[in-house]
Amino acid sequence: MRIIETHIALNLDKPIRFQEYGVGIFNTIPTKSGIKKAIKKQLILIDNELASTAKFISGGEKIMLLESNKQQEFSRLKLDLQVLLEDDFLAVIYKPAGILVSGNKFVTIANALSQNLKKSNQVDAVKPQPVHRLDYATSGLLLVGKTSSAIQKLSELFQKKEIKKTYYAVTIGKMKPLGIIDKPIDDKEAYTQYKVISNEISKRFNFLNLVELSPKTGRKHQLRKHLLSLKNPILGDKEYFIEGKILKGKGLYLHAAKLEFTHPFTAEKITIRKELPNKFKSIFSNIE
Repeated sequence: MRIIETHIALNLDKPIRFQEYGVGIFNTIPTKSGIKKAIKKQLILIDNELASTAKFISGGEKIMLLESNKQQEFSRLKLDLQVLLEDDFLAVIYKPAGILVSGNKFVTIANALSQNLKKSNQVDAVKPQPVHRLDYATSGLLLVGKTSSAIQKLSELFQKKEIKKTYYAVTIGKMKPLGIIDKPIDDKEAYTQYKVISNEISKRFNFLNLVELSPKTGRKHQLRKHLLSLKNPILGDKEYFIEGKILKGKGLYLHAAKLEFTHPFTAEKITIRKELPNKFKSIFSNIE
């Protein structure tokens, strides 16, 4: 079986059982129950020997996670993805609308990454993993980690709000030229800055806007919920909508257009852009 994650145990003052130590050392197995299942399935090696629930860790051990047969089946998925940036640590790919980033489905971005990206030469190389999410219906840029340390550092950058994401949406109804939406989501603070870039008169929807969105927090469905709270829902949204203002058959008009961050290993300032989909351009006569 192929090794997908490697961890060198930290030096400990007192040895502890591996099933306790192992919680959180692998990105693909974040829980204690997951570690126990992996031990039972013989997917973990400690110094090249199969791990057991009786094994103690004292420090310096080389702990490796093996690829399961299920993961090997997923690796056969053929789905061509556009790769906009790639090095030995990370990649930025374009996620088309209508595909899940990850989950229990066979056709997901996560399952297609190994087929589209080069294997990292770093010692902690792992199966490439998305480090943030985009909704099923949203198109745009997705940041991927290719090593354990890259996934960890990129996740930290997101937590510290040091990765800037810019979205574009088509919204319904007249809006103020710019503003900040400050409305909690699921009892958690949530902030979105917006700017209207263009607008068009619409026979069916009266008024359509091309809006630039800069979320300052990352709550689930934040942009969709925030825009609905202004009574300016996103065109094509079938979940957060105003009665009589639903567009069917064209998908959601929400696009993750730009990522800006500092590379955690090279310190390079990175800005990646992805042009608007054609369905956006067809609405606004002054957008190329």
